[in-house]
Amino acid sequence: MNTLDQFVRLSQTLERLEGAYSPATIRAYRADCSDFINICSQRGEDAFPGTPSAIIDYINWLIGKGSKSASIRRAIAGIASIHHFNGLDDPTKHIDVKLAMRRMHRLLGRHQHQAYAITKDILEKMLAAIDDSLWGLRDRAMILISYETLCRRGEITTLLIEDIHYSPHKNFDSDRTASILLRRSKTDQDAQGRWLTLSDDATSALNEWLQAAGIDHGPIFRGIKRDGKLTENLAPGNVARIYKRIARQAHLDEQIVQKISGHSTRVGRAQDLLHSGASLPVIMNKGRWSKPDTVMRYIEQVGNPL
Repeated sequence: MNTLDQFVRLSQTLERLEGAYSPATIRAYRADCSDFINICSQRGEDAFPGTPSAIIDYINWLIGKGSKSASIRRAIAGIASIHHFNGLDDPTKHIDVKLAMRRMHRLLGRHQHQAYAITKDILEKMLAAIDDSLWGLRDRAMILISYETLCRRGEITTLLIEDIHYSPHKNFDSDRTASILLRRSKTDQDAQGRWLTLSDDATSALNEWLQAAGIDHGPIFRGIKRDGKLTENLAPGNVARIYKRIARQAHLDEQIVQKISGHSTRVGRAQDLLHSGASLPVIMNKGRWSKPDTVMRYIEQVGNPL
């Protein structure tokens, strides 16, 4: 099978996965397996099925290009999955591949870079630096909602106006707080949904943004062009860029800015919950985590060391 046929096979496999797996997972499979196909092409071999020696070459290539251990684990798992979906023997289970992975971990370590935590103190500094322009109104609503709901970057960008529900405040009928239905999350692939309740401040910020933007359906958060026109949606990759821009406006140290990611509000909120005395099960429930070790990575470095 030539290289073109290998890419066709990959594309056909990924088409079968649409709807069953998230777009982000499918994109990762495509990127990682495309690189593997090219490595195999240079060896004059097929990628599917691949050989253990080709997998080892791919691991070494990833190390050479500066990939982190987590990225290499993801890439090898993706190759294993594509073999599985095609009913092929999995070359990643070969003992030589396992030894190559052990060598990789000894060389690179298993530590994953932790996003800088946007805790309440940092959040307040960032909010104080946001103006009342259209961009500012969006940014204020987004960062407040992200923090309060512990939304991942891929979740905050999928929230829909149609899924906002307003309820009277329990003490003052004139005050209405909002809840938003999160239709799907990383740990809710069957889309059972989860209602996210907002504070009065976040509700006010949300209402101000929607009124200024003049939108009444579709995604809550949109990109904004230079001329002030809105895009149809906001790409998850832009969330970190927005947070970094706000952090610079707040004159945070550039070392901090560089460590901010689209999950920084999620990390910060988890740490604040820990400081407030919340138990691990409570934090896991609020953040929609399924594994305690994931949460522990978020809260193990409380204090944001540089």
